[in-house]
Amino acid sequence: MLEGLSSYLADRSPPELARDLFDVFIVYYFIYRLLLVAKGTRAMQVALGIAVIALLYLVAQLLQLSTVLTVLGSLMQSILLIIVVVFQSDIRRALQRVGSRAWFGGLARAQESRVIDEVVEAARELARHRIGAIIAFEQDANLDEFVGNNKGHDVDAKVTRELLVSLFTPEASNKLHDGAVIIRDLRIAKAGVFFPMPEGRIIDQSFGSRHRAALGITEETDAVVVIVSEERGTIGFCFNGNIASDLQAAQLREMLESIFSPKVRKKTRKARKRAEAAVELPPEGEVARMSLKGPPPDASAEETPVSVGTPAATRPSDPPPPLRKRTTETDVVPPEPGAITRREPRPMPKAADQDRASSIDEEPRIRESDA
Repeated sequence: MLEGLSSYLADRSPPELARDLFDVFIVYYFIYRLLLVAKGTRAMQVALGIAVIALLYLVAQLLQLSTVLTVLGSLMQSILLIIVVVFQSDIRRALQRVGSRAWFGGLARAQESRVIDEVVEAARELARHRIGAIIAFEQDANLDEFVGNNKGHDVDAKVTRELLVSLFTPEASNKLHDGAVIIRDLRIAKAGVFFPMPEGRIIDQSFGSRHRAALGITEETDAVVVIVSEERGTIGFCFNGNIASDLQAAQLREMLESIFSPKVRKKTRKARKRAEAAVELPPEGEVARMSLKGPPPDASAEETPVSVGTPAATRPSDPPPPLRKRTTETDVVPPEPGAITRREPRPMPKAADQDRASSIDEEPRIRESDA
């Protein structure tokens, strides 16, 4: 291998080596962007299935399995057509993003700002009239793959405040007001979509079905969801499985602008990659002891008092606070052997102390008898 590499380097001039490296970099970047788009979706599972078929084809060639080679050979001949059919929505979405962001980045950011303004104004109007709503901004993950059979109805319209308000207005002829609106590529793609509820998580009972649906979809994808509560007439924001409620319109606008800025998007992707990576956790007993002890005394974070029944005040620039999890009996770890020390018996009081104690004990009795 080293001999082949040395002969390759000897036969190439510096310009040719630079050209080859640039060629490899383009292919690597293209594959990397495809993996980012497909990561966390069902398209990734299909891609893994195709990779398994290709591996079986190579194994069949090595073992000279004629029947398997015939079947897999006919399948591999049409693999390109299969990829186009299976990934047609992802390919179309990726090409749209390349055209809108790579070449017209400034125009795309201006359109994002306009869409954010329209959504904020619509949320303010809906909250003022106490009309429930849930608006989801799709990012890298395709939301159609996480809603099951309740995929709603195609709209493909420009994002405007009037259209959003009309979609959520509860009218007898409006069948879409109960579901969610999906904004994809700065356009209203679908309406009347029902997101899955979160499973295996303790949620505050004050949250309604819209808040639960927002938590469910943001736990599975990188979507950003805006919620309007029909009962309280408040605006909420949900991202990455965390929710913040009772927001003002200015706070919502600042949160959306910070989430969709290029720097925050890059940091969010890196954070999701770190969270999905395998991390060695401490033993369960150590985690429970840490949770019982609480934060160290020299923690830099200042504690803010939170009143019961009211949500914690959050700054617009801060991410939404995580939900509090209810501790169970299994979280409590019994003390280790020898950790409990036996208390020494107290010495017997002296005579003067006994007289003083008896006089103190007799005073309430005398008062009771006088009463």
